[in-house]
Amino acid sequence: MRIDILSVVPELLDSPLGHSIVGRAIKKGLVEIHVHNLRKYGIGPRRNVDDYSYGGDAGMVMMVEPVFRMIEELKAERVYDEVIYMSPDGERLDQAIANELSLKGNIIILCGHYKGIDHRIREHLVTREISVGDYVVSGGEIPAALLADAIIRLIPGALTDETSALSDSFQDRLLSPPVYTRPAEFNGWRVPDVLLSGNPKLIREWQDGQALERTKLLRPELLDGNL
Repeated sequence: MRIDILSVVPELLDSPLGHSIVGRAIKKGLVEIHVHNLRKYGIGPRRNVDDYSYGGDAGMVMMVEPVFRMIEELKAERVYDEVIYMSPDGERLDQAIANELSLKGNIIILCGHYKGIDHRIREHLVTREISVGDYVVSGGEIPAALLADAIIRLIPGALTDETSALSDSFQDRLLSPPVYTRPAEFNGWRVPDVLLSGNPKLIREWQDGQALERTKLLRPELLDGNL
């Protein structure tokens, strides 16, 4: 898989994409991540990528031309399955979307900034818009890193134990059950006896029951099929 991320502040993506599971997946050759500075195609001697909004609204807007030229350059080299714009009014990112995108070959992720991007980019270049929640942040870089992480950890070989992702929250529309590790008792707080029983059938039944109860308590809408 190859992910190309387009940004006006590419430095924001250096650390999130260079360490832990994502960093190891890159080193293993499971994924390529290329972060591109849109100022490469900025306008004029100062490489401007934004301008005032038509209509007089406050805030600067990212211009069409730098984004268009960067995407055209990338598309000339390979075919992309999706051009994704990280937007607060896009479809809400969930595990099903992450699963779907993990099967793609090449993806472009466009990070907005300032007041947003010229709407013509969304109309003619973007194939999908994704939101990480009903709130606004300063730019699309952190949401892009979240999306990339959610995708990459699902690629076979990215996790040391590939079955680990199958038991993550939301994979089966349930929250994960509680997890524990050694010591079995600390400060008078004990790990549930069933987890120490060595009986896989009882452990699985307990985990399934806990997952269902936690989902009913914390995220009941998941059981209704409504996110």
